[in-house]
Amino acid sequence: MYLVDTNIFLEVLLARDRKDECKRFLSELRDGKKQAIVTDFTIHSIIVVMNSLRRLEALKVFLQSLTVYKGLSIFFTGISTEIRAVEYALKKGLDMDDAVQYAAAQSANVECIVSYDKHFDNLEIPRKTPGILDLR
Repeated sequence: MYLVDTNIFLEVLLARDRKDECKRFLSELRDGKKQAIVTDFTIHSIIVVMNSLRRLEALKVFLQSLTVYKGLSIFFTGISTEIRAVEYALKKGLDMDDAVQYAAAQSANVECIVSYDKHFDNLEIPRKTPGILDLR
């Protein structure tokens, strides 16, 4: 099982350079071929980004799409996860966005964090990109 970071979804939503490999990865989650979690924090972050870009119709489609993913579960962070996130931010030098993701990944005991964010490199849980996971 993986943790999917915010930037994987934003690559697709904002039609960035790596959108195609992200689409392939996300379609495997949608079809249940791979298993992952996404944090409620990620979903809220995407809401903030899409709102600031005034892309509410695309946001609505994204949120609706989450309901059909067979291989994706939502991990709800609570106060205990967020306290651990602060500890990771202090100990590992992560910003709070990354620390919340890392604390959730630790709590869910995931195999890796799927992300393009290099701040996750050199931590106990490895970071992999969708392209690397395609090779599996």
